[in-house]
Amino acid sequence: MQILAATDFSTRSHRALRKAGLLAGARGAELTILHVVDDDRHQDLIEIESREAERILTEQILGMVELRAVQCRPMVVRGDPFDGILVAARMIGADLIVMGAHRKQLLRDIFIGTTIERVIRTGSYPVLMVNSEADEPYRNAMAAVDLSEPSANALRTAKSLRLVGEEGITLLHAFTAPGKRKMSMAGIDQAAIATYVGSERERATDAFVAFLTVNELCSPNLPMRIEEGEPLDVIERVVETMKVDLLILGTRGRTGLLKVLLGSVTEEALRRFDIDILAVPPVRPLQA
Repeated sequence: MQILAATDFSTRSHRALRKAGLLAGARGAELTILHVVDDDRHQDLIEIESREAERILTEQILGMVELRAVQCRPMVVRGDPFDGILVAARMIGADLIVMGAHRKQLLRDIFIGTTIERVIRTGSYPVLMVNSEADEPYRNAMAAVDLSEPSANALRTAKSLRLVGEEGITLLHAFTAPGKRKMSMAGIDQAAIATYVGSERERATDAFVAFLTVNELCSPNLPMRIEEGEPLDVIERVVETMKVDLLILGTRGRTGLLKVLLGSVTEEALRRFDIDILAVPPVRPLQA
């Protein structure tokens, strides 16, 4: 297993390196610690910063407790941060990219996206965004499943990476009752509305179980929650009530103006939640 941990030497990145070290140690994985030097400057400055980055990476490998017992190597590449990360991931055949949550810059994020969002959007690698301190394994993970292939792929990937045991993953599916509001506005009594919502819940549950069965994801060890509401609202509510420490999401890989205007559940979650998030891109067709 190959893990790539990207760092910009910030406190956020330090948390990601510690988590990557713990994951690599627990799985016997090889860990590459990467820093990308911006190459849009004078060549002398690029050379100086590259040498300094190599020195700092070596010091971190020797000095960070979580990295000492791990097969770990430093890597410095030059280029745009998100592009450099993807280049390095291809070079080592990464199974997982680990990154710290990036500082938000409102206008830039709206039109371009943070580095981690761009890595997720354009790459083909699972990305673990680390927000929390890396002092213990994940114990209470949740996978949001929306009956799409990307969400099924995200759950498969999380299992294969063994970030958490199956008994520690809760499956969450959000459904909406489209007639609920109209019934309420029409003055229909609450008992009838509750009956209607209950029937929609049963319909959603049957569809969810069928989806899991078709995708060979059913397991008696995986608890399920079927919750009414819009996906992000449901995720936020359950994350808070269950004290989730890892959220697993699939992405749709949308690009262009449509994605900018509409956003996505995954990208909004990356911005909204202060927990660790595993974002898994869709399986992309092999190019000839």
